[in-house]
Amino acid sequence: MHEAAEAIGNTIGYVFPNDLHVHWSLMIVLYPYITGLVAGAFIVSSLYHVFKLEAFKPLARFSLLFAFAFMLCATLPLMVHLGHPERAVSMLLTPNPTSAMAGFGYIYGAYAFVLFMEILFIYRPTMSRFYQSATGPMKHVFFFLSTGSDNLSEKARNLDKRIIGILAGIGIPMACVLHGYVGFIFGGIKANPLWATPLMPVIFLLSAAVSGIAGIIVAYYILMRIKGREVDQVCVRSATKFLWGFFIVDFTFEMLEIFSHGYMATHHWHSLHNLLWGPLYQSYWVYQVGVFSVIPVLILGYLSLVNVKDKIFNILAPLASVMILIQVLLMRWNVVIGGQMMSKSERGTLIFQPGWLEKEGILPAIILMCLPVLVLFALGKIFPFWLEDDGKDRTAETAES
Repeated sequence: MHEAAEAIGNTIGYVFPNDLHVHWSLMIVLYPYITGLVAGAFIVSSLYHVFKLEAFKPLARFSLLFAFAFMLCATLPLMVHLGHPERAVSMLLTPNPTSAMAGFGYIYGAYAFVLFMEILFIYRPTMSRFYQSATGPMKHVFFFLSTGSDNLSEKARNLDKRIIGILAGIGIPMACVLHGYVGFIFGGIKANPLWATPLMPVIFLLSAAVSGIAGIIVAYYILMRIKGREVDQVCVRSATKFLWGFFIVDFTFEMLEIFSHGYMATHHWHSLHNLLWGPLYQSYWVYQVGVFSVIPVLILGYLSLVNVKDKIFNILAPLASVMILIQVLLMRWNVVIGGQMMSKSERGTLIFQPGWLEKEGILPAIILMCLPVLVLFALGKIFPFWLEDDGKDRTAETAES
């Protein structure tokens, strides 16, 4: 009774009793956010491995490991959200061809396999050299990671490149399906006017590309600062231009969605209007659109169109990238949480505030977002992020860590 009374106190207008609670909370916000980072990071790698853009060579290997680290943690928010996560495997063992969630399970598994195989072939020469100098248990690890081959001839390397190109080419549509499906899940819920739009998969896919590129730029600047190395200006400037282009398209589609709702003015528009200019006003119009969309567009446009000095560029580029990462997170919040704040009565809305120590609260969400970073750190102990680190002896370094 106390929880019901508290929920009623967080409502505006008339809300049906069944709509008093937000059931898809922060974990369902993080789930598409993490998968978006995976898809976007893979796109950065593919710009070099598939489209042969040499400017992205410094980021090609690192972005793959970045994608793989977040890929390993992508299902954790769902597992936390589920009451019995061990039952999730049932949808794969007893598949339903009409189930989008079951389809995601197969897509996720296949994409993870393709991503892992591409990493193995890219790092095969490196792992072969590490295997020759390794001792103890690490020798077996490097033997597996080198696919059991120590052939470093030019013919073998050319074969590796062809296989990498094929895997990367296969991975691009798989990455698009992986994240586009999340938008398809929301867009297919016809009972919710905020979600039920054919633009939803496109918006989710574009925001995935945007967040992935921005995440790679931020991570690259941080690692270069930690390692005390010079930033490759050609690389980051090219990545910034691509980020600007993708973000313009993404932001345009986000605005088109709202303008389409307003222009058609269906019988749901009154409820949508009350939501967007009510409980979601600050998170949507002030922060997502105003602060974290318009300002980054202007900054990235300035960096892309004007020959800015490196010192200024190295401040503004990561700043704009961080703002875009926040913008995408706000977009996920406003879609996932905002869609549940509308009552089926269409005469009231909820006011939702997450707690800190709940199972799907703010602190668990922060911890979960830190896990992929720790996984990436662990991967970096075995797989060199950059070519200049290939010659280092990883055996002693791994043993010390």
